[in-house]
Amino acid sequence: MLEVTDLRITYGKHVALDGASISVGAGEMVAILGANGAGKSSLLGAVGGRVRPASGQVTYKGRDLLRLPQHALVEEGIALVPEGRGIFPGLSVAENLDLGARPRRAKARAGAIREQVFTLFPKLAERRAQIAGTMSGGEQQMVAIGRALMSAPDLLLLDEPSLGLAPIVVQEVFAALARIRASGLTIMIVEQNARATLALADRAYLIEAGRITGSGPADTLRTDPAVVRAFLGGAAVAES
Repeated sequence: MLEVTDLRITYGKHVALDGASISVGAGEMVAILGANGAGKSSLLGAVGGRVRPASGQVTYKGRDLLRLPQHALVEEGIALVPEGRGIFPGLSVAENLDLGARPRRAKARAGAIREQVFTLFPKLAERRAQIAGTMSGGEQQMVAIGRALMSAPDLLLLDEPSLGLAPIVVQEVFAALARIRASGLTIMIVEQNARATLALADRAYLIEAGRITGSGPADTLRTDPAVVRAFLGGAAVAES
């Protein structure tokens, strides 16, 4: 579904990404793992149309994404949940969700998708009239994910969905992501929480200082000694 080839991203003289190549198959959940500043969000931003690469190629369903304006990507079936959530804090939960359903591809199914979002996040159903800016960080993240799902995407991009959330809320968000993954939606996730992400993803890429330094099935990476030392706090991950 998605092919990123030899991507290079620079900010002035700083090289954020240097020759990164990844692929994401339909129905897969693929994680991009790395420390803060490694280049993860730049990679996701290029796929989501928020960052213009210096060179390289991004192909989605055979189409060159780099030739399309950012707003056109939603109609192509790509939805991005940005770091920091990017919700409209002065609008209600319901109004935020309705804005997600504006693409032509989503309008006919808006009601059915909204019910799916409320099933996924019951708190949003209970608080649909609440102003989003008055909600907790975890609830706002649910609004952001729900709004992205309202666009009826084929590819969901998630940028640090657990950032700044309490551990119990992180569990709730990842439980919802597990249900989204089980629905067959293709997901590309950027995360620093490697342990939770590897427990959920099909495959993962490891990125350090702007370069892809490793990749493989998530189950294999969870028990790789080098990955454990670098990303999982030095302790082996117990198999369930």
